[in-house]
Amino acid sequence: MPTCPLKLSSLSAMSDIKASQWDALAGDQPFLRHAFLNALELSGSVSRETGWEPCHACVWQGDQLVGALPMYRKHHSYGEYVFDWGWAEAFEKAGGDYYPKILSAIPFTPVPGVRTLLAKTLDAGAVRALLASAWQSLCEQQSLSSWHLLFADENDVAAWQAQFPELIAREGVQFQWRDAGFGDFDGFLASLTSKRRKMIKRERRLVAEQGLTLARLEGENISPEAMTHFYRCYSMTYLERGRSPYLNKEFFEQLRQTMPEALMLVQARLDGQPVASALYFRSEQTLYGRYWGSEVVADCLHFEACYYQGIEYCLQRGLTLFDPGTQGEHKLIRGFAPQRIRSLHYLAHPGLAAGVAQFCQQEGAHINAYREAAYKALPFK
Repeated sequence: MPTCPLKLSSLSAMSDIKASQWDALAGDQPFLRHAFLNALELSGSVSRETGWEPCHACVWQGDQLVGALPMYRKHHSYGEYVFDWGWAEAFEKAGGDYYPKILSAIPFTPVPGVRTLLAKTLDAGAVRALLASAWQSLCEQQSLSSWHLLFADENDVAAWQAQFPELIAREGVQFQWRDAGFGDFDGFLASLTSKRRKMIKRERRLVAEQGLTLARLEGENISPEAMTHFYRCYSMTYLERGRSPYLNKEFFEQLRQTMPEALMLVQARLDGQPVASALYFRSEQTLYGRYWGSEVVADCLHFEACYYQGIEYCLQRGLTLFDPGTQGEHKLIRGFAPQRIRSLHYLAHPGLAAGVAQFCQQEGAHINAYREAAYKALPFK
């Protein structure tokens, strides 16, 4: 019986495809699941009005989904965490239009992982070539400046580079915690230098001395009231900077209803009442720290709610990796090691491509040197 040919289609909404079809390829990472991407769209957090126009690429063999790539037609560079504002400014000064562009990423979610969904039974190169034709056609037909693949894991990046060597790689670094057989939190502390062990003990003690207690709520135990309180705290972190939150309350409530098994909420309480919250996601082996906010000013509460509670949870539940989110050195001295991350970029204009390639090469040398220096600063004995 002859094999059905591969066909390419575009989705303007995740609701146009069955969750079972998408999730059969999506794997274990919660942010790539249909429920997460659909919640972004149904809530209006991702839409043409917010500058994120869904145009997901799908490859079919008959009625079976065999490949997919989340894609968005972007009208700005907000919510991406791989910053290309300088590229846009340079191109526009030269008379070009940088926006709109095409982005393959998880909106507002700088978490490394698979971005290209592929059926294991097919020729991955053939499926990827069809997915590539989706963004290539958009760039050509609509005169879009570029396509960007953000926070793809190393295997995904390597496969795209091997097939499309014109793609420009950009280096980055994040900090992640891994269980090295610590056993429990005391075992983790015992692996650290005396200076850092004392620092963490002091920080946790300070939280308790301020009358704060911490509680973890999981899955269906996260009530509508708890999520409402979390959202109030989350919003405050943006409003304090004079900005509106990227994500709205409806998005988080949608997640609470459709994928509760992937959620863990840390509440900080004072006199029995919640005053701060940190929302985590989990897969079978990994914990992801994502969103945080507090109604009170309290010493070291952020470290406790966003780092130490996460490490303790991993050790208690047998999770081996903890990705606490973006940014810095304050994670390094608490046992989070620097990890290489990469993004890929296609720039249609040859001059812009040449300039960006030179920039990324120079920037990459500094990033790699920084990552090597950061390894040497880890607080383990």
